[in-house]
Amino acid sequence: MVPADIQDFSLGRTKARAYFCYLFSKNIPNRLPSLTQEMIMPRLLKIKGDLENCDGVYLLDSKGVQITPTFAAHRQIDEDAGKIRADRAYYYRAVREGRCSITDPYPSLMTGELCVTASQPIYCENGNLKYVACLDMPFDEVLKITHLNTFDTFFNKFFKYSYGLFALALIAVALLLFVTGVQSFFVYEISVAHFEAKNVFEATILITLSLAIFDLSKTLIEEEIMGRSKEHNISGPHKTMVRFLGSIIIALSIEALMLVFKFAITDPEKLMYAMYIVGGVAMLLVGLAIYIRFTKLKIED
Repeated sequence: MVPADIQDFSLGRTKARAYFCYLFSKNIPNRLPSLTQEMIMPRLLKIKGDLENCDGVYLLDSKGVQITPTFAAHRQIDEDAGKIRADRAYYYRAVREGRCSITDPYPSLMTGELCVTASQPIYCENGNLKYVACLDMPFDEVLKITHLNTFDTFFNKFFKYSYGLFALALIAVALLLFVTGVQSFFVYEISVAHFEAKNVFEATILITLSLAIFDLSKTLIEEEIMGRSKEHNISGPHKTMVRFLGSIIIALSIEALMLVFKFAITDPEKLMYAMYIVGGVAMLLVGLAIYIRFTKLKIED
C-alpha cells in the first residue's frame, strides 16, 4: 500500500459505499416483522459467496455484541461469538448514521492485512435496531471497486490544478493587502506620538482581510490539493465558509467601530449609517450561527 492508495480510496469512498449499500439492500431484509438471525444469516452468507476474496461476515446485536461466528473465507471462527464490538467504527457509525456505512482501512485480525468493513443496521417494523450486519473486504479489493475511470481522473486533476491556481492568486492578494496594511504605518507615521484611531483602524482592516484570504487559500491547499481531510464537526467547504465569513465579520465590526468614533466626533447626524453596518454585522452573526447549526446537523445525520 502507498499513500496514493489511501487518496484513491478517499476519492472513491462514495462509490464503494454505494456498492455495498446496494448489496445489503438487495439481499438483507429490513424493517419487517419477526426478523430473526435465521432469516438474515443465509442472505449475508450469499453476499459473501457472491463477493470474490471476501474476508468474512458476521452479525451483531443491537448492543454491539457479536452473536454469530465469523464466517471467514475457508473457515468458521466460533470463538468470535460473544465478543463485544460496540467500540468498533463499523458498529457505532452504522448505528449513529442509521444507514449502510464503511470504515476507514484498518489491519484485519484474521489476515493481518488492511481491510475495510461495510455494515448495515437492521431494524424491526417499529424502527427499533435489532442487528448490524458486517462484511469485511480486503483493502485491495475495495480499491478495485473504487477505481476511477479516465473521465474521473481527468476532472480530479483539472479541479486540483484549478484550485491550485486560485489558491496562488488568493495568496498574492493576501500578501498585497498585508504589505499595504504594514505600509500604512509608515505612510501615516503611526506611532505613540502620532496616533489617530482612523489610520490604525484602516491598517487593521487591511491586515484582517489579508489574514482571512490567506486562511482561505491555506484551507484550499490542504483539503483540495494535498487531500488532508480531517475530522471536524464542521469540515470541508463548510469549514472554509465558516472561517472566511468569520474573518469578514471581524473586519466589518472593526469598520463599524471606526465609523462610530469618526461620526461621533465629526458628524453625529451620520451615526445612524454606522448603526446600519452594526445591524448588518449582527445579521451576519445570526445567519452564520444558523448555518453552523444546520450544517452540523446535516453532517451528523
